[in-house]
Amino acid sequence: MKSIRKTLLSQTAAQSIIDLIINGRYRQGNKIPNETELSQTLEVSRTTVREAIKTLVSQNILEIRRGSGTFVCDKLGIVDDPLGFRFIGDKVQLALDLLEIRMLLEPHIAEKAAENATDEEIADILAQCDRVDALISQGVAHDAEDVLFHTKIAQAAKNVVIPNLIPVINQAIFVLMQVTHRTLLQETVTTHRAVAEAIQAHDGAGARNAMTEHIMFNQRFVEKLKAAEEQPSTR
Repeated sequence: MKSIRKTLLSQTAAQSIIDLIINGRYRQGNKIPNETELSQTLEVSRTTVREAIKTLVSQNILEIRRGSGTFVCDKLGIVDDPLGFRFIGDKVQLALDLLEIRMLLEPHIAEKAAENATDEEIADILAQCDRVDALISQGVAHDAEDVLFHTKIAQAAKNVVIPNLIPVINQAIFVLMQVTHRTLLQETVTTHRAVAEAIQAHDGAGARNAMTEHIMFNQRFVEKLKAAEEQPSTR
C-alpha cells in the first residue's frame, strides 16, 4: 500500500508540473526550480518531486542537463523516433509504408496550410523552398532543410494535433533519403516549388494535388527499388 501511495503522489506531482507548464509558469526551454523549491510549491516531499521529474524526463517533457539543472523540453512530449523505426531492418519496405502514411496525411496538411497560412508563414515556406533548391544545386546534403520545409507547412496548417505528427513525417523523410541515396533531386525541386506556390496562392486543391504528386514520385521510385530487391539473383 505504501508503494502504491508513493506512486500516486509522484503521478499527482508530475501532473502538477505539467499544469504549471501549460499555464505558462515554466516555459519550453527554460530551467525549472530545484527539488527543494518544487517540493515547497507542490507541498510534497523532495523524494516525490524526484520521482515526478524522473517520470517527466521519460516522457520527454523535462530534461536533466548535468551541471545545469532541469529544463522544460523544447519539443514537449515528442521524441525524435516515437515509433522505433530505427529498429526495423527492411528500410525499403519501411520507406514504402511510411510513404503510404504520408499520402494519407500530407496532402491534407498542405491543403490546410494553403487555407490558413499567414503572409509571414508563406514567406518562410517560400524561403525554405529556396534553401532546399540551393543546396540541391550545390550538390550539398539537404536532408535537414527538406525536413524543415515540410515542418513549416505542417505548422502553417493551424491544427493542434498536426505538430505532434511532425516527428513521424520527419522520420519518413530521413528513411526515404537513406534508401534513395538522395537521387530524386529534380523531382524534389519541382514538386516542392509547386506546393509552396500553391500555398502562396491560397489554393488548397492545388497544394493538395502538388503534395500528392511529390509523394507519388517517391513512391514510384521506392517501388522500383523494392522490385529490384525481390528479383532472384543471377549469380
